[in-house]
Amino acid sequence: MTVEQLESTKWQLQEAKQRFSEVVRRAHDEGPQIVTRHGQDVAVILDMEEYRQLKGKQPDFKEFLLSGPDLGALDLARDKSTEMRDLELGGDE
Repeated sequence: MTVEQLESTKWQLQEAKQRFSEVVRRAHDEGPQIVTRHGQDVAVILDMEEYRQLKGKQPDFKEFLLSGPDLGALDLARDKSTEMRDLELGGDE
């Protein structure tokens, strides 16, 4: 991207507010539009498809847990061949 192209994607906040429809149209047609305040980049207006690609599909927590390996194949039975021992819990010394 050339300097001229980069500058054409930058909008001062006040101008972006006044010409919001154009900013959105250009984000869709030309790519991300940068909004500045006091000369500093503060926001980016993106086309929705580009936003979705950046964000990606993120499963919710339930989907994350259910997507794990099947634990049914694990043998989780306790080995009873050794004796259990009593443990004293607490700090009474």
